[in-house]
Amino acid sequence: MTATIQEQVVQAFEIVKDEQIAAPIEIVFEAILEQMGPMNSTPEKPMPMKLEAWPGGRWYRDLGDNTGHFWGLVQAIKPPSLLEICGPLFMSTPAVSNIQYRLNEENGLTRVRFVHRAMGWIGEADRGVDDGWTDLMVRIRTASETKRAHR
Repeated sequence: MTATIQEQVVQAFEIVKDEQIAAPIEIVFEAILEQMGPMNSTPEKPMPMKLEAWPGGRWYRDLGDNTGHFWGLVQAIKPPSLLEICGPLFMSTPAVSNIQYRLNEENGLTRVRFVHRAMGWIGEADRGVDDGWTDLMVRIRTASETKRAHR
């Protein structure tokens, strides 16, 4: 039997986004749950997820027949102002992430502060996540403002 031993460096990153969305806080929170859950997608294709919106609830991709990908657990939820998830997310390495959505409504606008912090053995492919979070935030904004216009 052969063994390969490599020294690895634990790495970390932080992504912070502050957005103003022209919709009430309840609508924006609802859009976050939808866009992270059944309406989730990549720029290339739909990628529906399950998000159990309660403390300890799972966030995962259900591929059917007891197959799928576990992304995280709801660490904290206080509708409509906070959603926090911890877990490996998309990384198939010994790594852990914490993502937070903090919402405040001010003068008819909802301020969304999004933070993604990760640490562990983070590969190069996992470092390009900012584009994905930007795409998700655009989808949240579009869904929120569309819902506001139809209510």
